[in-house]
Amino acid sequence: MIFLNPIYQFIVNHFADKINHFPLVELVFYSLDKTIFYFLIFTVLYLGYLKLFKKKQTKRHITLILVLVFYLILLLSLTVFRGIYFPSDIKFYFNRPVNQINLQILDETMKLSFAKSRLDFFYNSFGNILWFMPLGFIAKLLSKKRLSILTITLISILFSMSIEGMQFILWTGVADIDDVIFNTIGGFLGAILGLIFQQIFNNFTKRSD
Repeated sequence: MIFLNPIYQFIVNHFADKINHFPLVELVFYSLDKTIFYFLIFTVLYLGYLKLFKKKQTKRHITLILVLVFYLILLLSLTVFRGIYFPSDIKFYFNRPVNQINLQILDETMKLSFAKSRLDFFYNSFGNILWFMPLGFIAKLLSKKRLSILTITLISILFSMSIEGMQFILWTGVADIDDVIFNTIGGFLGAILGLIFQQIFNNFTKRSD
């Protein structure tokens, strides 16, 4: 880790044996560290591009783009690029048998619901919904009326399927149809919230005028 190592080491030294599911904490720290690293690179390139080519964008648009990119990098770090910090660390496993992909709807979710620890169940279901809500929300705010809720939902499905596919090829997670279902619900709910937020903001603006 480049940025968060001192904080992480402090937690390891003082709380590692007291925290259940500590590998999850470790994953979050490594993912955040990678996100900060690549987000800083993107920010410099993006702002440099806008200045170099004299692209005029509102502060709102630039902020939404930066928030979206930070979110996407963090999401991919948590799901696809676990244990991968630099591109040179990437290894492909094209020979994995396809039957390792779980295509039985809600099968794993039901199994987790009866497990002793409910954390995995809530993370697998509600966690996957919450993780995709920012995608739908920000996409709706960025696109305004150009992208419908249905279109954003379809984007959520395709993006989730891409994540599951990359997890399978890189062997960094379990490809599961349940994740696609919950991710899609999250993208849909996020788009709904984005639409509601837009309407409230527009009504407030009209009243102010």
